[in-house]
Amino acid sequence: MPYSKLDRDKLKIKSLKDRSDKVTIEKDHLTVGSKVAEFNVDKQKILEETAKRILQARKNKKSVMLAFGAHSIKNGLSPVLIKFIEEGWITHLATNGAGIIHDWEFAYQGKTSEDVKANVERGQFGIWQETGYFINLALVVGAYEGLGYGESVGAMIQNECLNIPTIMELEKCAKDLSDLDKAAAALDLLYTVKKFSIKSGKMQIPHPYKKYSVQAAAYRLSVPFTGHPMIGHDIIYTHPLNNGAAIGRAALRDFLVYADQVHNLDGGVYLSVGSAVMSPMIFEKSLSMSQNLEIQKGKHIDNHFILVVDLAESSWDWSTSGEPPMDNPAYYLRYCKTFNRMGGTMRYLSADNRDFLISLYKELV
Repeated sequence: MPYSKLDRDKLKIKSLKDRSDKVTIEKDHLTVGSKVAEFNVDKQKILEETAKRILQARKNKKSVMLAFGAHSIKNGLSPVLIKFIEEGWITHLATNGAGIIHDWEFAYQGKTSEDVKANVERGQFGIWQETGYFINLALVVGAYEGLGYGESVGAMIQNECLNIPTIMELEKCAKDLSDLDKAAAALDLLYTVKKFSIKSGKMQIPHPYKKYSVQAAAYRLSVPFTGHPMIGHDIIYTHPLNNGAAIGRAALRDFLVYADQVHNLDGGVYLSVGSAVMSPMIFEKSLSMSQNLEIQKGKHIDNHFILVVDLAESSWDWSTSGEPPMDNPAYYLRYCKTFNRMGGTMRYLSADNRDFLISLYKELV
C-alpha cells in the first residue's frame, strides 16, 4: 500500500525513573476494611440482591464474573480484588489494556498514573522503556507458551522472570508445521529476540510490589484474569518491541476463555464495574455464541443476573420500563442499553467503584 507509516524506532524513549506519577500503591491502596460511603435504601437493596445472587451462584458452581475498567486498579482496589478471588467469591476477572498496565506498573515500581496533558505536550506520554519493553516482551513470550494476555503478564509478575528460548529452539519450532499456531508464535518471538538482541535463558525482572498485583494473584490461584485490549488504545503501542501478532494471539485466547465463563452464566452473576466500552461489547458477542451452542441442545440461557456499576446518574428504571426512547439521555448510557438487551435480570447502580466493591465484600461476608 502507498501509505506511509510512523516509524516507532525513531522515538526517544525514556525510563520510568524520569516520570512523575500521581498514585503510590503503598500509600493509596484500600482494603476490605476501608471506610466507604453508605448507600441509600434503594442502592442497599440492589447490593443485597447482588450478594444473594452471588451466594446462590457459587453454591451451584455457576460463573461469577467481574469486568472492570482501569480505575478500579488506579483507585488502589487491588487488595480488595485479591480478597475476592482468594476467598472464592469471583470465578473470573476481566479488564482492558489499561487495567493490565496499571496493575503491572504498581507491581514493578509501586506507582502509576502519569500526567497525560503535560506529557503529551512534551511528546512523552506513554513513551516509557520499562512498561513498553517488559509488557510487550511478556506478551510475545506468553503467546509462544500458549498463555493469554492477562496470564502472560501475571506469570511475569508472579515468577519475576521471563524464560527466553534459544534461537536454535525457536527456529526448529518455526519449521514444525504440525502445529501452525505454535510455529507462528515461534516466528514472532524469533523476530523479537533477533531484532532486540535478547539473550536466551531466564531474564530476571524483579517486581518488589507484586503483593499488590491482581494479575499475579490470579495466576498464583489459577483464577482466569483476561485482558481485552484494543489496538492503539494503550501506551505499550508506542514501543518498537510491540508485536501485533502476539497481542492478537494472546488476546484472542483471553476472549475465548472469557466467553467460556459466559457460557456457564445461567444461574450466575456478571458484574460490570466502570467499564463503559470493553465489558458490554465483549459480553454481547460471548452471550450470542453461548446461546447459539445452547439452542443447538434445545436449551437457553435466561437466569443470569447482571449488575452494571458506574458513576453516571440514571433516573430511568431499566428493570420495569425497558429501553428508553432515543430522545431520552438514558438511551445513550451505552453500557446500560447493551446489557438491558442481554436477557436475564439487569440492575444499574450509580456508585463509586471503591464504595461498591468494598460494600459488596462486606455484604457477602
